Amino acid sequence: MPCPHCTIAGQNITFSLNDTILNFIHKHLTQRDFPMNIHDHRLTTHEQGARELVDFLEAMDLTTDVEFQINNYDWLPLADFKDYQDASWVDDLLFEPYIRMHFQPIIKPDGEIFAYEMLSRFVDKDGNRIFPDVMFPAAKMRGRTFALDRICRIHAVRQVKRLLPNQRAFINFIPTAIYSPEFCLKTTTDLAHALEIDSKRFVFEVVETEQVKDTDHLQSILKYYQDHGFQYALDDVGSGYNTLNFLKELKPPYIKLDLAFVRDVDTDVEKQRVAKEILNLRDAFGAMALAEGVETIEEFHWLKQAGFDLFQGYLFGKPESEPLIKSSIDIVAL
Repeated sequence: MPCPHCTIAGQNITFSLNDTILNFIHKHLTQRDFPMNIHDHRLTTHEQGARELVDFLEAMDLTTDVEFQINNYDWLPLADFKDYQDASWVDDLLFEPYIRMHFQPIIKPDGEIFAYEMLSRFVDKDGNRIFPDVMFPAAKMRGRTFALDRICRIHAVRQVKRLLPNQRAFINFIPTAIYSPEFCLKTTTDLAHALEIDSKRFVFEVVETEQVKDTDHLQSILKYYQDHGFQYALDDVGSGYNTLNFLKELKPPYIKLDLAFVRDVDTDVEKQRVAKEILNLRDAFGAMALAEGVETIEEFHWLKQAGFDLFQGYLFGKPESEPLIKSSIDIVAL
């Protein structure tokens, strides 16, 4: 049975209706052989049925206090239903042919390319670029975040063959887009093993670490990756992070210092304090500290001298459609 969170099949849409509205529309809908299931003041139907229902509610001025829910996501006001409909274009693009992988190098202090962050970009059916800040909100509005996250992960895993044999791949994932690790991640991990690539070359990176609320759920995801031989990283780590205990419990092999604390770190004493705190945590459980968003040689020199292990940013290379053919970046020439 396909998971409703990952599939791009038809949606189930539920409406929360009060007694007055439900009693008023029930007979009308029944006479029209309307596809529906009613339980406890909630009516569930498919997408076409939902469109017809909303049209009827608006025509009869019965929209007050009505909410709708896509599959089992958050409840939304009926006023958002038009946005949901307008975002339907994203459904047709949740396939690998519409993803274009970009690669941004992650280097060691001596310039050797240690890894690439794999960044998904998108095109429409005419080949026109769709930026992530358009694609992901549209997918969220349609209840397709799970499907989008999954297809991006799968596509990224396939692209690891394009890297040099000793290079790792940092692959982003959204923790809230994983309903059940055993179910949602099986395709990803099975594909990685089928490609016969060393599991340690895959580093699954938590997107929006700061916003993770359900730490038990995140731990179950990371344990699943770890049990299958993969590594993981926490991104956007800084002084605003929820608790230091969270980091200590998870013991990630890689910690990425948020670019907000990298910017001007060579002159900002408070940012230097945060950077050093990350290094102390790294030493506490043997992780590697990665500074992301490095843009100036001064930032790089300070972070390198402080003891960071890995570096990423425009100073070393922007995301490109092809990984570099060389194995290192000449940091002396920067």
